[in-house]
Amino acid sequence: MDKAREILAKIPYPSKGPFEPTWESLKAYRVPKWYADAKLGIFIHWGAYSVPAFGSEWYPRNMYVKGSPEYEFHLKNFGPHTEFGYKDFIPSFTAENWDPDGWARLFERAGAKYVVLVAEHHDGYALWDCSYTRWCATRVGPKRDLVGELAEAVRDRGLIFGVSYHRAEHWFFFEPGTRIDSDVNDPRYSDLYGPARPASLNPRDPPGPGNEYPDDRFLTDWLLRAAELVERYRPQVFYFDWWIANPAFEPYLRAFAAFYYNRMESWGLEGVINYKHEAFAEGTAVPDVERGTLDDVRREPWQADTSVCYKSWGYIRDHEYKPLEALLGHFVDVVSKGGNLLLNIGPRPDGTIPEEQAKLLSGLGSWLSAFGEAIYASRPWARYGEGPTKLKGGFFSERGFSFQRGDVRYTSRSLYPYGEVVYAILMKAEEGEVVLREVVPHLRERGLRVVDVGLVGGAARRVEWRLEGDALVVKLPREAVGEPPVVALRVIAA
Repeated sequence: MDKAREILAKIPYPSKGPFEPTWESLKAYRVPKWYADAKLGIFIHWGAYSVPAFGSEWYPRNMYVKGSPEYEFHLKNFGPHTEFGYKDFIPSFTAENWDPDGWARLFERAGAKYVVLVAEHHDGYALWDCSYTRWCATRVGPKRDLVGELAEAVRDRGLIFGVSYHRAEHWFFFEPGTRIDSDVNDPRYSDLYGPARPASLNPRDPPGPGNEYPDDRFLTDWLLRAAELVERYRPQVFYFDWWIANPAFEPYLRAFAAFYYNRMESWGLEGVINYKHEAFAEGTAVPDVERGTLDDVRREPWQADTSVCYKSWGYIRDHEYKPLEALLGHFVDVVSKGGNLLLNIGPRPDGTIPEEQAKLLSGLGSWLSAFGEAIYASRPWARYGEGPTKLKGGFFSERGFSFQRGDVRYTSRSLYPYGEVVYAILMKAEEGEVVLREVVPHLRERGLRVVDVGLVGGAARRVEWRLEGDALVVKLPREAVGEPPVVALRVIAA
């Protein structure tokens, strides 16, 4: 029997359905229309790492790395690692002021269509009522089922609920603590800190001294926790971080995907798995690009994820927040290339969302209220855009994203059988004439011509326009340009 079938049999829930744990069978998966239409999701990194609020959500690992800023901060503020370890932050993760309904209302106002909570990060602390560990939110910390409560609140607002699951990285996460005198070496806490094995952060590096691959015991626990999340909360997005690309996970991924897609179908739901770095075979799930974009249009749905902050995903005291214009530019670029944006926030340990983060979400929602017609349920056009700025695609490329006058991103909507709508989103709009050079030639190739041009937002607002050879020239009135200066035009072609 194939190993993936043996692994699938370990899951203590029904898994009958059309999908088998083979890549060939899983290629029958189709990305649901709701996901392709949604465009914007909210990502939430929230856990005990928000208590020290220093460095990033990698504080639990870096606090044990001798000489690191986190290590020195920890000694100065909390004392020796034998007396105060990461476990000791968990009781202060209280969620005492958390209002899940308030969160859901904010996400709705932001224009998001789905919400993805990190149910377990690399630190191994589960935010749900987990059967496989005492280190979960219902037993220590807030004594609440954070995943279950947020799922209910989000769905009550008509939004889709999903989870992110990062336990794969737990295999190596606390390994630095084994190299110093710390509580990681105390057998009483091995169920939180273990396995703490040495491993390369590049999941594709070959095994050898200093790079141990996960064993079947760890992988089985990884699978059972993931399956429990599915069974209890029915998440319609299941997001994995990068380290599942380690070859040891391959049969377990096939087993999980077959289980997940079959369970979704049995419940009459349509689900999405997000992955990075070719961990899944093409066409079996939805790829994700971290803090970046693609070079060009991808016709099958994909996703980019980023945070409102450049420095961290979780809450820290000294966030480097992005300007709204930068967030919006990243979002529009991703949508023009056929993707969704999963935008992260990092709440405080008491459950409140920092004012700066809420303001950015509200600003994004205000823009979408005006120009969402060019975003939601749109599809990529013949070209993603034009203009002087050429963004570099790939992971962790977002700090180089900036736009200037003349940069345009396109989306489209079919008017079959009559024609189509092309949306020209001006990334740095200014009063005066705008020259669009890509529209007319590509419409002409399909036997179409421009019949009208207007501003998106509320009632159709006409603008002055004319054709000059292959160029469409539009006169943008002063009142059309606001803050941020990103404006969408509606071009009707028939």
